[in-house]
Amino acid sequence: MEKVVAGKTINVNEEGYMTDLSQWNEDVAKGLAQEAAVELTPKHFEVLNYLQEQYKNDVPLTIRKMGTSGVVDIKQFYALFPNGPLKISSKIAGIPKPASCI
Repeated sequence: MEKVVAGKTINVNEEGYMTDLSQWNEDVAKGLAQEAAVELTPKHFEVLNYLQEQYKNDVPLTIRKMGTSGVVDIKQFYALFPNGPLKISSKIAGIPKPASCI
């Protein structure tokens, strides 16, 4: 499926997760964040970059792993991305929904 975010057409699956990371950029991230009612700060982008790096290295993502990432602790992660931090941050980062998310 295609979707227009921040004036750019991106490919997404039926749940709205991007299927081509090469289409991601900061403007797309801001548009996806706006849809999720998240206002991005530099700390958010640190998390998003970390998630993308882990995804590119085929590292399975979990909330516990985020807490030991050195980027944020679990409490900060929930504060940055309320209502399902791993799902929301993965969607904004342009990566598929982690297997650990239901």
